[in-house]
Amino acid sequence: MRDAMRFLESLPPLSALLALSTSAVSGPAAGGADWPIFRGDPALRGVARATLPDEPALLWTYRCGKAITSSPVVCAGRVYFGADDQKLHCLGLADGTEQWSFETQDVIEAPPLCFQGRVYVGSSDASFYALEAQNGVLAWKFATEDKILGGANALPGADGRPPRVVVGSYDGKLYCFDAKSGEVAWSYATANYVNGTPAVDGEHVIVGGCDAVLHVVAAASGEPIAQVPLGEEAHVAGSVAVDEGRAYFGHYGNAFVCVDLVSHETVWHYDDPTHAFFSSPALTADRVVFGGRDKNLHCVRRSDGTRLWTFPTKRKLDSSPIVCGERVVFGSGDGRLYVLALDDGKELWSYDMGAELYASPAVADDRIVITTGDGRVCAFGATPPSVKEGERP
Repeated sequence: MRDAMRFLESLPPLSALLALSTSAVSGPAAGGADWPIFRGDPALRGVARATLPDEPALLWTYRCGKAITSSPVVCAGRVYFGADDQKLHCLGLADGTEQWSFETQDVIEAPPLCFQGRVYVGSSDASFYALEAQNGVLAWKFATEDKILGGANALPGADGRPPRVVVGSYDGKLYCFDAKSGEVAWSYATANYVNGTPAVDGEHVIVGGCDAVLHVVAAASGEPIAQVPLGEEAHVAGSVAVDEGRAYFGHYGNAFVCVDLVSHETVWHYDDPTHAFFSSPALTADRVVFGGRDKNLHCVRRSDGTRLWTFPTKRKLDSSPIVCGERVVFGSGDGRLYVLALDDGKELWSYDMGAELYASPAVADDRIVITTGDGRVCAFGATPPSVKEGERP
């Protein structure tokens, strides 16, 4: 089950709330200094505002000792991730030294969320945790009825409502909590697992379900706005990216689709005869980039889904790509971290990590941070002045 289910411009107020600093999200890309949420911003668009060197160098490596599936996030100079050692870890972005760790009762596959001085994460022990970002002290926890594999998202305070966080669980529910107290504001029931991170688009929360339905929920109340059937076997295990009133995502019905959130109609679909799409997409003004279990990274025209290019790897691509300027950064199950040209998919750089890459990278402060299946966290960036060319720290 674990392998099978691995699974409009961002509004300025939400951007300001998402990070510990004020530089988290502004406009269409995550701010250069932070990557505080899975996919970088509340709409989960997977675009970073950063500058990467032509030949990224390995800056540091942290060894966890257990496998890591959790995608890292970066905020205020720190890296946060979960691992199979049942802990949430906090490292310094500068050198990879551990700042603190917090132990749960089962593995942590979910990516964390940094929001207003706290870190929120779900565990396979069926609990959702709020920790103080500075020292890892538990602020509150909530027990759901099954494991949590997807990340959380944040809702700004509005109309007298306090700031909130939303997360899905394998108990089939989407939960909304008061970010400070942990009180349940509302819960929304689906007919199967909720595996991905919910996207936030203004007053809407959008999530794909393993019930083969795209759910659009009112952020204020948890009431359903739309339930869009996707077809038999179209279970959505990944996360949905949202922009300009449309949702983009893949599913287990061997298709990647674009759905209009006003008409609730499928605008276009991109099909594969035999392979599913788990990877979450990166959205630019005119392109959509996503991985497939056919071992390829795909780039299609955003308006109509026409294929522009594909790039082959040697294993399935569950890792989600990041667009950084004119480059695409992603990891593959073949154990390589890649950088491609966005224009034509040409390989610009790659690095053999020596282990499967199923988590998605983070790009922040002009660095790439990636976790590996054999329990490492690695940071890549410009070669430090103290490191000679050809050497590795």
